[in-house]
Amino acid sequence: MIFYLERNQINIEKYDECVSNASNSHIYAYSWYLDIVCDNWDVLVEDDYQAVMPLPKRKKYGINYIYQASWIQQLGIFSSDSIDALRVEEFIKSIPKKFKLIDVFLNSNNKFSSKYLSVRSNYILPLNSSFDKIRDNYNKNRKRISKKDFSSFRTDRKGKISEFLNLYKEQEINYKTHKDSFNKLQCLLNTSNNHINIWNVYKNYNLIAGLCWLKDNHRIIYLVPVATIEAKKENIPTHILNELIKAHENTDYILDFEGSMVEGVAKFYKSFGAEKEEYFWYKRRSF
Repeated sequence: MIFYLERNQINIEKYDECVSNASNSHIYAYSWYLDIVCDNWDVLVEDDYQAVMPLPKRKKYGINYIYQASWIQQLGIFSSDSIDALRVEEFIKSIPKKFKLIDVFLNSNNKFSSKYLSVRSNYILPLNSSFDKIRDNYNKNRKRISKKDFSSFRTDRKGKISEFLNLYKEQEINYKTHKDSFNKLQCLLNTSNNHINIWNVYKNYNLIAGLCWLKDNHRIIYLVPVATIEAKKENIPTHILNELIKAHENTDYILDFEGSMVEGVAKFYKSFGAEKEEYFWYKRRSF
């Protein structure tokens, strides 16, 4: 049986344990992460937390709705058991009718048939080989760039959050981040835990690029890259990704690029030999 629980009714220990043990676990679904990036959230729970489906929620003009929160690529249903189409449908049907709009990205294990469902593209790169073997699958141009000498650049792997955010704001014209989303990012980066990492790259003591990446038990998430025009000309985004791959080579981790549906960005990710992974956008309104 599937139950609907509000945030203050959730057994957080059982909830997070379900997410952690899920075969399709994602860092976005943990309670601490949702508490930061969502205005509010509830959850659908199957039996005694055998499966969970977090529901970020808002209310505007008197209308309750489920929304896709910033800094979350995929949510949906999480379980250690297999998730077939019928099970996904049961969860979707269990979303309370008070929510007149449902607009959420479901994870790659949540495929089912619906006229309200569309497919989106993610790109992932298994890191279970040496860096040299992984680089063998780069395209010709990415291999050439990766062999450049980047010794004139310095990477601080414990980068200052304030410097990273200032650089992000300076490049705002390229990212067009809503004020609320920026505030959520700021709160996320100021959370003290080992899951959130900032790498800043300098040239002659000037910060020219950075990366905020996340790490859970399964994935390295390429969450927020930022680079100046100069850094892009110097191919620093490639350099940062190479260093990230080297730091996790020969592990069971997957490098998750978080998209993209933008052709040029997707081409960049694919140039590293990344594999396409489909996830799903469910959007339905009843008003």
